[in-house]
Amino acid sequence: MADLFGSGEETKPATAAPLADRLRPKNLGEVVGQEHLTGEDGALTRLIRSGSLGSMIFWGPPGTGKTTVARLLAGETSLAFEQISAVFSGVADLKKVFESAKLRRSNGRQTLLFVDEIHRFNRAQQDSFLPVMEDGTVVLVGATTENPSFELNAALLSRSRVMTFRSLGEESLERLLVRAEQTEDKKLPLDEQARAMLLRMADGDGRATLTLAEEVWRAARPGEVFDAKALQEIVQRRAPIYDKGQDGHYNLISALHKSVRGSDPDAALYYLARMLDAGENPLYLGRRLVRMAMEDIGLADPQALVIANAAKDAYDYLGSPEGELAFAEATVYLATAPKSNAVYTAYKSAVQAAKENGSLLPPKHILNAPTKLMKDESYGEGYLYDHDQPDAFSGQDYFPEAMGRRKFYDPPERGFEREIHKRLDYWAKIRRERSGEGQ
Repeated sequence: MADLFGSGEETKPATAAPLADRLRPKNLGEVVGQEHLTGEDGALTRLIRSGSLGSMIFWGPPGTGKTTVARLLAGETSLAFEQISAVFSGVADLKKVFESAKLRRSNGRQTLLFVDEIHRFNRAQQDSFLPVMEDGTVVLVGATTENPSFELNAALLSRSRVMTFRSLGEESLERLLVRAEQTEDKKLPLDEQARAMLLRMADGDGRATLTLAEEVWRAARPGEVFDAKALQEIVQRRAPIYDKGQDGHYNLISALHKSVRGSDPDAALYYLARMLDAGENPLYLGRRLVRMAMEDIGLADPQALVIANAAKDAYDYLGSPEGELAFAEATVYLATAPKSNAVYTAYKSAVQAAKENGSLLPPKHILNAPTKLMKDESYGEGYLYDHDQPDAFSGQDYFPEAMGRRKFYDPPERGFEREIHKRLDYWAKIRRERSGEGQ
């Protein structure tokens, strides 16, 4: 056998199975990166020891071992293993699977039914699992990359335990690479920086790590070692794991928004770059930046909304990639601007007050009186035109009489709202003086 660090000139047959299949764990102890489930004190290990599995939902990113663990569970518990994919299966397929499981059960053997991408079944199809779960015909193990709380029926979730699979960290991915080198009997031809880059390219996906390693081995000439730049040229760029309509999308926009709110321009730029790199709709990002300007900055810096809108318009004008710089500029501006949600919370309070007092009429003195009847009813009587008053401020009450004055907007002593706070205090003082409250 050649040394682990040998030339690697001997090649595997062209018909050899993919490396990821050849390295598939033979028992739960070999599973990498999911020790909280498969370790000595892991949740699944404890269930196996108890002798009763129960139905489960495996939730986690691609390439984290969901299918492999399901197969191993069946082996560890002597259950028959049946696998279907929601992408390729319909009602007729489900009926066949259920009938086979019922026949096995009549012969004394239970079935572990693994359903890949179970979230792709519609609500009615998900409901069809309930009877065979309840009567013990199958132990259902559904796998999903999407949040079960949003994608699965409440009835199905209530009968299942959710097991969360984690993205593989660099240490776990490195362990996979070492196993791959031992299996291939040769070292991966990468320098230290390139090896670290390959792990980052895999984005927590074990299968992707091994696929990338295979690409490197195929590309390397005898004795050749790639640096980081050469690695990028060889494997091109692996698209980030990101579904614009699902969790990846919502997780990253949440991270971007919270980084801006937390006044961290570096983190905000990182998440902006990740979303653009993954092919996010630029119009969506432009809308979100405008929303951040209104929700988290507001009148603490009135220019924030102007700049966010200008960034959207600049992108429309320039397109990609030049227009992306406008988003970056707006992101940094928003992240470094003084923060205030005073207008945001004031508006929510005003909406609630409007719902509770929506039938009240405004006070008559601020209503117009275009007809004689309305004049006779005192509409507009006593109204003071603010521009004719000292300081252009009458101090009149504009709330419905039955409601009384309310305070919704309370600007903080930050940014431009410090000036607004002074104005409101000044007007409140005049209002008290002219109403006689200050005497």
